[in-house]
Amino acid sequence: MNPMKNAEGYPDFTAGISIRDVGKEEQEVVAANSKLIMAFRTCADLAGFEIVGRITLKHKASGRIFR
Repeated sequence: MNPMKNAEGYPDFTAGISIRDVGKEEQEVVAANSKLIMAFRTCADLAGFEIVGRITLKHKASGRIFR
């Protein structure tokens, strides 16, 4: 279904724009998580360590948990 149309097929630009914006925010959170994990790995490597287990993170604003 086209996000710019409602269930009946009529244009619904407000909902479409909102859905698009939420998708962008979600991508930003995932990208920030990836950068943070890489920073942890780099710090551990510089200190002569290696991360061998999972790192669990919780995004404060959204509450999403990354495992």
